[in-house]
Amino acid sequence: MIASRTLSFPALLLVLCSLPVAAQAPPAVDRTVAAWVDAHESEANSFLERIVNINSGTHNLEGVRSVAHIMEDELKALGFQVEFKPMDRAPDNVGRAGVLIATHPCSKGEGKCGKRILLIGHMDTVFELTSPFQKYSVNGDIATGPGVNDMKGGLVDMLYALKALQAAGVLDQIEVRVVLSGDEEAHGEPASISRRDMREAAKQSDVALEFEGTPRSNGVFYGSVSRRSSITWRVHSTGETGHSSGIFSEHMGYGAIYELARIIDEFRTKLPEPNLTFNVGMVAGGTQITVDDAGNNSTASGKDNIVAPTAYASGDIRTISNEQTERVEQKMRAIVGEHLAKTGATIEFGEGYPAMAPTEENRALLKLLNRANKELGFGEMPELDPMKRGAGDIAFVADLVPGLAGVGATGEGAHAPGETVDLKAQAINTKRDAVLMWELSQLDEKKSLVEAVK
Repeated sequence: MIASRTLSFPALLLVLCSLPVAAQAPPAVDRTVAAWVDAHESEANSFLERIVNINSGTHNLEGVRSVAHIMEDELKALGFQVEFKPMDRAPDNVGRAGVLIATHPCSKGEGKCGKRILLIGHMDTVFELTSPFQKYSVNGDIATGPGVNDMKGGLVDMLYALKALQAAGVLDQIEVRVVLSGDEEAHGEPASISRRDMREAAKQSDVALEFEGTPRSNGVFYGSVSRRSSITWRVHSTGETGHSSGIFSEHMGYGAIYELARIIDEFRTKLPEPNLTFNVGMVAGGTQITVDDAGNNSTASGKDNIVAPTAYASGDIRTISNEQTERVEQKMRAIVGEHLAKTGATIEFGEGYPAMAPTEENRALLKLLNRANKELGFGEMPELDPMKRGAGDIAFVADLVPGLAGVGATGEGAHAPGETVDLKAQAINTKRDAVLMWELSQLDEKKSLVEAVK
């Protein structure tokens, strides 16, 4: 039997004080953050209404800049150094509104506040000034409005998570960079300009969090450790023309439309592999066709008894990795090059969005997010199937830093009139985002995420 011993008060105090600060601090931060977010829920919802009611369709440059000015003021009030870079004039004219860049330094010195965090978001929506869907409304816990989910709700989650950390007195202990693009829904080209500042911020960061939607199915929230690419393709085919009685003959061959049909059908039969989708969005063919520069509109004319000399098709491919993109593009080029008699064809690929492949470091971030969920009393978030979401800005920096691809708002119907957000989920997402940032700031900056999150 081991004899018991009672510690004197001074000795007990010495033991308590010797406990690691990092082991004691997070629960206090968790409670403070959660209480602050709950107390400011109405304020956050009002802010959401304010920015949703500003039309910021990608091509409404002034509308996007109006949202940027609001976010700029809010971030400056939190102690961020903020810069807005226009992208509709020289030297960076890509025909878009611009990008907002904000930096919150570490009070201990650069790189001395654990993992350096990059927060990514966008201020534009798919709803232009011509859309009939323009206003915010609320029915119970569901808010409806253009971009309310994708991704103005995410902007609110990001901002109020930072505010909660400031209220908890720990924001100065976190090194944070924020990059908000004004053209995520249709990025300016070349991406080497429009995503330059995002990549530069990533080079000065250790992790990236993208504040697009947090998915939920049957009441379960999911974490995204990958996003598939979105690359456009265009095929032009040609052939001999003349009276239709000569079709398939040695001198006439098959014509441009049969060549295009062959190509599309071989895409269907020869390309399939896991995590790949490929769509045909538009087809045109005849004696004459026109296609606009954007590739969104076409006209065609022809006759039933004339072999068509020209045809066109366009679509997209979505892949899980840039290696898969290269492999699939090579297959598509080979298919296009196998011409039917007396025909020709070419294929070209657009710049598009790269892929964010799943990695062990990304999964370590999800593990850390689930620690935050546990501390807050929320359920664990399983890994989302990448087939269930589209491309996003975080993929432009996925080769530089690990990340999570969607820690923002939760809603339904993104990109469609009637888009919604669950206002009750706003507080949940904001709390876990704030605690995740705090947890990242407590990790050893010298260790990899996989090692630091063991």
